[in-house]
Amino acid sequence: MTDAEVFTAVETLARDARAASYKLSQLTTEQKNDILRAMAAELRARTGEIVAANALDLEAGEAKGLAKPMLERLKLDAAKVEAIAHGIDQVVALPDPVGEVMDKWTRPNGMHLQQVRVPIGTIGIIYESRPNVTSDAAVLCFKTGNATILRGGSEAIHSNRAIAEALQAGGEKAGLPAHSIQLIPFTDRSSVSALCQMDKWLDLIIPRGGKGLIETVVSQARMPVIKHYDGICHLYVDQAADLDMAVKLTVNSKAQKTGVCNALETLLVHCAVAPGHLPAIAAELVEKGVEIRGCERTRGIIAAIPATEEDWGTEYLDLILSVKIVDSLEEAVAHINAHGSHHTETIVTEDDAAATAFLSGCDSACVFHNVSTRLADGEEFGFGAEIGISTDKLHARGPMGLRELTSYQYRVRGNGQRKL
Repeated sequence: MTDAEVFTAVETLARDARAASYKLSQLTTEQKNDILRAMAAELRARTGEIVAANALDLEAGEAKGLAKPMLERLKLDAAKVEAIAHGIDQVVALPDPVGEVMDKWTRPNGMHLQQVRVPIGTIGIIYESRPNVTSDAAVLCFKTGNATILRGGSEAIHSNRAIAEALQAGGEKAGLPAHSIQLIPFTDRSSVSALCQMDKWLDLIIPRGGKGLIETVVSQARMPVIKHYDGICHLYVDQAADLDMAVKLTVNSKAQKTGVCNALETLLVHCAVAPGHLPAIAAELVEKGVEIRGCERTRGIIAAIPATEEDWGTEYLDLILSVKIVDSLEEAVAHINAHGSHHTETIVTEDDAAATAFLSGCDSACVFHNVSTRLADGEEFGFGAEIGISTDKLHARGPMGLRELTSYQYRVRGNGQRKL
C-alpha cells in the first residue's frame, strides 16, 4: 500500500471509531458486562482458529530468526487462549467507574453541580509482540466505554486479527456497536504515523513497547500520549535498614523476574551500613546469577565490575545490577531524580522520618517503603487489571486501571439561573 492509501484506510477506521464511541458512552454497566461475557464465549469458541492463526505467526517468526524468548511470548495454545478469556471474565467483575460522581456541590444561586466520570472517547493502542495485549487493551477500554483502534506488531498480525475479530463478532451478538474494536489489518510501518495524525477522531494514544516505538509515537502524535519509557528502578538501603529485609527485598526486586519494567536496576547503600550489609546482599545476588557493577567505594567492599556513568541510566532487563554507595538519604534521592525514569523507587529503613523524606523527595510514579519494586503493578494495587504503567504526570501516573481510562465532565442542573 502507498502512504496515501494507508492514511485513507486509517482515517476510515478512526472516523468509524468516533461514531462508535458515542454509542458506547450510552451503555449501562449491565449491558457492557453482558457484551464482555459474549466476547469471552466467542474467544473460547474460536480457540482452534486463533491457535491456527498463531501458528502462521510462529512459522513466519522462525523464518525471520526471531529470538527464542520473543517466540515464546508470541506463542498461543488452548491454555493461553483460555487465560485470555478468563481475563475478560475478571474484567466483568471489576467495578465500572463510568458514571461515578467524583464531587458535588450547590452554589448560592441554587445551581447543583456534579463532577462525573465519563469515557475518554476513542483510544489508539500501539503495541508489540504479545497477542494477548489485543484482548487486554480492547476489553479494558470497552469496560470504560471507549472505542479502540489497535495497531499490533507485524510479528503477531495473524493472531491479532483472529482475536480482534472474535471480540467484535462475539460482542455484537450481545449489542456491541459496530467498529467499537478495530485492528489495523495491515503491517505497513506508515500506519503508525497515520494513526498519530488522527487527532480529529482520536482522543488519546497509548504506546506499549520498546523505547524506539514510544519515541516515534511521542514525536509524531498530534493528540495526548500516555507512555512510559525505561523502568530504571532504585532500591535505597538506609542506615536504619534491617539487614535481613534489605537482602530479601533487593534479591526479589532484581531477580524474581528481570525482563520487566518494575525490576530493580540500581542499588544505593548508605555508607554507614555498606561494610556490614553489602557483602550479605551481594552474596545472595551472586547466588542468583546477578552480575554486579559497582562504584569505586562498592568495589572496595565486594567484588564487582567497575560501573560507568552510563550504567546509572541503563535499564538492563537482565541479571545485571549497578551498585553505588552514598553518604546520605539526600544524596540517594538526588541520584534517583537525576538518573531514574520516574517509575518505581523503594527505601528499606526502620526510620519513619527517613521513609517520609524519601517518599516525598523522589519524583517517581511509585515510591515504596519496605516493599519490593516488583509490586508496582495494577493487579498488586488491587485494580484488577492494568492497561500499562505511566511515568507521565498528566493525566495518569503509575499503574493504569479502569479509572485512568476515564475523563470527567461537569453536569449542572438549575431552574433558570442566568448571569447577572
